[in-house]
Amino acid sequence: MFFHILFYLTLAALLIFGLPRLITALYAASRTYTVETTPNRQVAIVFGAGLNRDGSPSPVLRDRVFTAAQLYFAGKVEKLLMSGDNRFVYYNEPAAMRAYALQLGVPEQDIVLDYAGRRTYDTCYRAQAIFGINQAILVTQNYHLPRALFTCNALGLPAIGVAADQRTYHPRSYRLWQIREIPATLVAFWETGISHPLPVLGQPEPIFPNPSKHEVP
Repeated sequence: MFFHILFYLTLAALLIFGLPRLITALYAASRTYTVETTPNRQVAIVFGAGLNRDGSPSPVLRDRVFTAAQLYFAGKVEKLLMSGDNRFVYYNEPAAMRAYALQLGVPEQDIVLDYAGRRTYDTCYRAQAIFGINQAILVTQNYHLPRALFTCNALGLPAIGVAADQRTYHPRSYRLWQIREIPATLVAFWETGISHPLPVLGQPEPIFPNPSKHEVP
């Protein structure tokens, strides 16, 4: 009896935690492109991914900014929205992302900063509510892209994605990121489908004052 109960509990846990991850992976498959093959969109949204102790972008974050710059120079997007955490005085992801993008040659006027992109949900929500974005290319690594694509589209922001995997990451770190995505994806289903939390908002700052001129079918 004990082993039957354990089996069913294990099966239930796999379904509860694993099924959302599988659904988002299947959902993202047809919406994921390379820099060369992605359709043009108004904006590339770059998600924050941590800083080094000196305040510079972590390797993961550098790869995201680098990939976004590739999209910009390939003429795939007109603007880069750098969205990250800036809750603390000495921790400013968007500013670090901008500094690196400038080093890569992206013009300052085409970089937009979202200082309240504390989570994937917040970034997707604010992209519409604050910055007036009506379509986007999401730039993040493969482990995170399915959840990001699901979240943005579930919130009503049509989005496609480009993976920012520019290197082979440490296997232990990558496994930890994959494991973290399991509960995070479950939370994404809950928030987009049931709880609908409000992130930090503010006055609208539309990137394109007249977005109809920039729409791509």
